[in-house]
Amino acid sequence: MAKVVLEDIKRRFNNVTAIEDISFEIPDGEFWVLVGPSGCGKSTILRTIAGLETATSGKLYIGEQLVNNIPARARDVAMVFQNYALYPHMTVAENIAFGLKMRKVDQKIIQDRVVSVARSLSLEPLLERKPKQLSGGQQQRVALGRAIAREPQVFLLDEPLSNLDAQLRDDTRAELKQLHQKFGITTVYVTHDQVEAMTLADKIVVLNRGRIQQIGEPQTIYARPANRMVATFLGSPPMNILPAIYKNNCFDVSGQLIEIPAFIQEKLQIPQGQSIDLGIRPEYMTISDDSGLLVEVKVVEPLGRETLVRAGLPDTTTLLSIQVEGDVRLNPGDRLHLQLDLHQLFVFDPKTGDRLFPLD
Repeated sequence: MAKVVLEDIKRRFNNVTAIEDISFEIPDGEFWVLVGPSGCGKSTILRTIAGLETATSGKLYIGEQLVNNIPARARDVAMVFQNYALYPHMTVAENIAFGLKMRKVDQKIIQDRVVSVARSLSLEPLLERKPKQLSGGQQQRVALGRAIAREPQVFLLDEPLSNLDAQLRDDTRAELKQLHQKFGITTVYVTHDQVEAMTLADKIVVLNRGRIQQIGEPQTIYARPANRMVATFLGSPPMNILPAIYKNNCFDVSGQLIEIPAFIQEKLQIPQGQSIDLGIRPEYMTISDDSGLLVEVKVVEPLGRETLVRAGLPDTTTLLSIQVEGDVRLNPGDRLHLQLDLHQLFVFDPKTGDRLFPLD
C-alpha cells in the first residue's frame, strides 16, 4: 500500500487539454472517488496513475517513488475496468491467478491467495466455471478478485459497476466498501454516479472540463459546495436553482419577493439589481398553507416513504424538485406555496457559477 501524489499534472492530446493543474495527495489506505460529467477528465487521471497515459507535464508519485517514466507493469497498481476484461478461455481460478503467474509467484502462494480471495468474494463455488457461465455481478467480482490477489500498492477502478442492474449495483457497492475496510488498499475509483461517490468515498474529487472543482469529504461537499456545478452535480435529486434579482433587500424570483433576513444581508456583498442564482436542496422546501413561493405541480413521483414533486414557477420554464412525505396527496395542476429554509440557501453568480453566499 502507498500514498498517491499528483503535482500539477497536465495531459494534452494534440491541441486539446484533457486535464490541467491536477494536484492532490491520497493518503495511504484511503478510498478516493473521482466524479464528474462525461469528458471531465476523471478517466484520464486514472489512466495516468496506472501508466496507460503519459502526463504532458507535472509529477506523479506512488509512495515515495516518482513514476512518470516507469511503465505500467512496474508501478505495482491493479486496475478493474468497466467491461471486466476477463479471459474467456480461463476458469475463475485461473483468471484470479493470472497476474500472480505473470509475476512468477510460487505456485503454493498462488493457490493460497486464490482460495483466500475467492472466499472473501463468495466465489468458492464458481472457481471451475468459465466467464460465460457467470452473471454480470459474478464476473465483476472475479475482476475484483484478480486485482485483489496481486496485493498491489494501489487499486484503480474505472466505473466498475456501470454494467450492472440497479439491485446488483447496490449490493456490489456494499461489497466494495467492505473489501476496502478489510484490505485497506489505497483506492482510486472513477464514476459519474454521484450516489456511488457519496456512499463509497473517504474523499471526493469533483471534476469538470479537466479541472478540479472541489475536494472534500462527501458530507462536506454536499453541505458546502464550492460552486453551482458542484451543487447541482452532487445530490439526488440535485439542488434547485432559481434565477433571481437582488433588490430592495429582497430576492425577486419571477416577480415573487423573498425577504432577505439580516444574517444574509450582512454577508452578501453584491449591488442592488444584480442577477443571481439561488440554490436550495429539495429537502429544505416545505409546503405552506398560504404564504411563500407560489408554484404549480407538474409531475408527482411516489417513492414509498417519500414523494418527489416536480413543480414549476408560474410563467417560467424553471422546474423545482420538492421532497414531501409519502402520504401527501398531490396532483398535476395543483398550486402550492413553498417556504424555503433560508438558513440552507445558497447564492451563486449566474455567469461564473461561483458561490457568493455563504462565504465560509
